[in-house]
Amino acid sequence: MGDFFDIPTLFFLVIAVVVLLRLRSVLGTRDGFERPPERPDQNEDEGEDNSDNVVSLPNREPKVKPANLDAEKRALKLEAEVENYADNNAELAAGLNQIIQADQNFGPKSFMDGAISAYEMVVVAFAEGDRKTLKMILDKPVYEGFESAIEEREKRGEKVDFTFVGFSKVKMSNAEMDGKNALVTIEYAAQVVSATKNAEGQLIDGDEEAVVNIADEWTFSRNTKSRDPNWKLVSTNQLD
Repeated sequence: MGDFFDIPTLFFLVIAVVVLLRLRSVLGTRDGFERPPERPDQNEDEGEDNSDNVVSLPNREPKVKPANLDAEKRALKLEAEVENYADNNAELAAGLNQIIQADQNFGPKSFMDGAISAYEMVVVAFAEGDRKTLKMILDKPVYEGFESAIEEREKRGEKVDFTFVGFSKVKMSNAEMDGKNALVTIEYAAQVVSATKNAEGQLIDGDEEAVVNIADEWTFSRNTKSRDPNWKLVSTNQLD
């Protein structure tokens, strides 16, 4: 027994144990979840059949917006607006289309929205003597007429109590091109409360409590070659 455990034998036994431990730490142990070893000659496309895991994606071509799509949409929109505001008036429709051709920023609906707002602004500004607002909207000759009426009223010491109630009807009655100038005429049927008092505060015209109907025909104009996008009121006419 003493010969079995001699020093050389013990030395080689220790080396063998160390080598086995090193191999075990490198190779590890198998626990049943390891992937099978791959064959060196196996192609990348070969191996497990994963056809059940493949999801076919739809053919998604890049969405390219046609260059003329916006133009087509605008044309259809304007066509519908002309039909709506012309209301079977062929002459009015032709005039609106002429303005559309001359002014790429013109649209019947946006114009009508502006004309409705302008009416209330003007009648209220006139009653209050607001020259600044009137000057922004009125063409010079029309403004001079309004300003003259305001001056006469102020000289007499008169004041107007005015309330804009609303519209019963607003419609386009005419549209045309006069050279480079676009002209659109609007008929307004509105309700207001208006009472004029003298310097002593006595009622001299109108009624402080009665709602009255007024009807006007106004014409707006714009130079389609100008960079100024604003329309000006160039003519007013009181209807019966």
